[in-house]
Amino acid sequence: MLFSKDYWKKEWTAVEKKERRFIDRMSKERSSAWTEKISDKIPKKLEGTLKTAFRKAFELVFEKGTGLIEKTYDKEKQAQTFQINEYAASVRKDRKSIRAFARQAGSGRAKNLLLSGIEGAGLGILGIGIPDIPLFTAVLLKSIYEIALSYGCSYETEEEQCFILRLIETALFRGGKLIQANQELNDWIESEDASGSDRREQISRTSDALAEALLYMKFVQGIPVVGLAGGLADAVYLKRITDYADLKYRRRCCLRHRDA
Repeated sequence: MLFSKDYWKKEWTAVEKKERRFIDRMSKERSSAWTEKISDKIPKKLEGTLKTAFRKAFELVFEKGTGLIEKTYDKEKQAQTFQINEYAASVRKDRKSIRAFARQAGSGRAKNLLLSGIEGAGLGILGIGIPDIPLFTAVLLKSIYEIALSYGCSYETEEEQCFILRLIETALFRGGKLIQANQELNDWIESEDASGSDRREQISRTSDALAEALLYMKFVQGIPVVGLAGGLADAVYLKRITDYADLKYRRRCCLRHRDA
């Protein structure tokens, strides 16, 4: 991997190291004693209900909801800030200026994590589990949209939406499945070719991954008061996914400046 600018090469190295740490941490298979204890109490149809709920939520946002989500932040200002940061990086030619992209992305992520935690915990206390999926999905996509803008990427096209869905799916994997899917996603970023992607199919796959990951927590969230713990899982998974999204968009940003 060759870069004509040494400061971008150093940033690339930093991204590679952070990604390896994320993969090492998340690739370990984990089992929980408490999930094993309640597994026989979870209705068999719950996972299917979750899959359907996530699928409908993604379809709704991509077809009609993106404009509504954009009302919750200043898209034009985000784009202008990226342009300012990019210009500053080209003039100053140091890693400090490059880190401005990550700082911009991080400011929005912190607010969205707080929002997700409040929303999930509040509904959890009331014993509301499944109905919060559209809200969680909207906050999740809002977070990724803001990260994308911070690194100069769009999210409106079907190809970009497939990329977003795939990074969500990959972030939820563990073990060898995560390692393989991460490499496939990096190959996709490198080739910049998403022509073979099918959004409907990817929505289904991502919904399945979310349903499997959140199955136990959404079951617990449906129990009044006790559901507080399940509701807090929204923020936990939001952080996990957005941490991964930040790595992928930073990688894309580095590649755009390769050999420039």
